[in-house]
Amino acid sequence: MIERYTRPEMAAIWTVEKRYQTWLKVEILATEAWAELGEVPEEAIEVIKKKASFDVKKIDEIEKVVKHDVIAFLTSVNESIGPESRFLHKGMTSSDLIDTSFAVLLKEASEIIISDIKRCMEVLKRRAMEHKMTPTMGRSHGIHAEPVTFGLKMALMYEEMKRNLARMERAKEVISCGAISGAVGTFANIPPFVEEYVCKHLGLTPEPVSTQVVQRDRHAEFFTTLALIASSIENFSVELRHLQRTEVLEAEEYFSPGQKGSSAMPHKRNPISAENLTGLARLVRSNSFAAMENVALWHERDISHSSVERVIGPDSTIMMNYMLNRFADLMDKLIVYPENMMKNLNQLHGLIHSQRVLLALTVKGASREEAYSLVQRNAMKVWSEGKDFKELLLQDQDVTRYLDKKEIESSFDLHYHLKSIDHIFNRVFK
Repeated sequence: MIERYTRPEMAAIWTVEKRYQTWLKVEILATEAWAELGEVPEEAIEVIKKKASFDVKKIDEIEKVVKHDVIAFLTSVNESIGPESRFLHKGMTSSDLIDTSFAVLLKEASEIIISDIKRCMEVLKRRAMEHKMTPTMGRSHGIHAEPVTFGLKMALMYEEMKRNLARMERAKEVISCGAISGAVGTFANIPPFVEEYVCKHLGLTPEPVSTQVVQRDRHAEFFTTLALIASSIENFSVELRHLQRTEVLEAEEYFSPGQKGSSAMPHKRNPISAENLTGLARLVRSNSFAAMENVALWHERDISHSSVERVIGPDSTIMMNYMLNRFADLMDKLIVYPENMMKNLNQLHGLIHSQRVLLALTVKGASREEAYSLVQRNAMKVWSEGKDFKELLLQDQDVTRYLDKKEIESSFDLHYHLKSIDHIFNRVFK
């Protein structure tokens, strides 16, 4: 299942090979910058670029001894280069390499997530247009309120996802920040030009002021953005789960041939995608809490954040990729039942038009308090006795003292509630 909804390029970002490839790219760019300054011979650069490589197995073996992944990596690379390797990692500290590389990986992950959000928006827009004027029951507190359209529900999801797109684009910008500033960020042993050179070639911006690390408020913003997107997907998924309940059944997840819903009950067709997405949102949110815990570090650096990010970096971005694609697939194939929507609209024998009657009474001279009392008096009979609301109003002399038959009947026009749908759609889909 995970392979079905996770793009291969997202998983590839978090492989060991990709991490070391990115590290090597940063190291070579930094050495190139030194060469630009005349501090590294051009011929040495050519040798480094030609011969530099690494052996993952060898790195693991070295790390078992030195207990330091960057040193193990550099040792392996140095062995592949030879004497010219003395120019590698010149003036740098481990965090220069790790943080700048992590920024590259998160930037790449951001680009995939942004494209996934856009795909979701395309699907939501299509479904919104498809059901723009499909009447359905609007509910507050889970209770029938007044009519809306199913397309309006989709438009609302689209608009929220549009905000998520803006958040994700900002998060990408915030996280695309590198630092090649030396042991405590003072550029004592490495000139700012090296940082500028490396960041420019990687599509990053230099951290204006760093310690030994890029400050973790940036990462907290990134992972909190993922949490917000996940929460939106959960919000939409909970709505769909309610709409698929047997007593409602206004929309339903696609149930493929051969699919089974229960090991015990062959009749079951469950909202498993929406439930799955609801659960994963909890994980993405919990990872954002961990990212916020990483903001407070000791002085110029400690590594309490490092172990956290090795988990939440791949986990949150891969889960986000999975969630967005699964949600897009869910919405793309969602089965909609307009006839059940209409049946549910009529379930309360016209009570959903109570506000219209209330307003009509006030227009004809009744005080709001009197109008409310008259409407509620009849509405409660519908609740308790199952009678028709309009018929009760027509029989109530206190009501007909203000409203004639035509005025009462006009208050039950379903399309009255939908007259501004075009206006809303024009604001959402400009």
